[in-house]
Amino acid sequence: MSTRTFRITVRGAFDALTDAQRAALLADAAEHDVLRAAFTPEGTLTYDIAARPAFVFRFSATGEKEEDVLEATERAEESARSWLAARGYGFKHLRTTAEDLSQAPLGKRQRRAARTTGL
Repeated sequence: MSTRTFRITVRGAFDALTDAQRAALLADAAEHDVLRAAFTPEGTLTYDIAARPAFVFRFSATGEKEEDVLEATERAEESARSWLAARGYGFKHLRTTAEDLSQAPLGKRQRRAARTTGL
């Protein structure tokens, strides 16, 4: 059985932030800039609190079966909730999506490479 790679995105909005929490997020904003966004096992948080209260966590996970994406999605959402709760940040409208990269359509370069290698 081959290993599948999953990309999991947890989106939401900060809610009822105190002035101190907003200041802390603004102070750390450079570390959480969208230009640093990456799908990682531990998760990457991005936000632009100066523009709007939305945030995005990006996680990567692996599994062997298609059903493993469900467990990976639950772990990612729980990890995001834990990170927010540990810092006392309120949040709302949490929604999670997952993509199994083995099911994703091939891009133009990937199709060309598959043709030249005979896959």
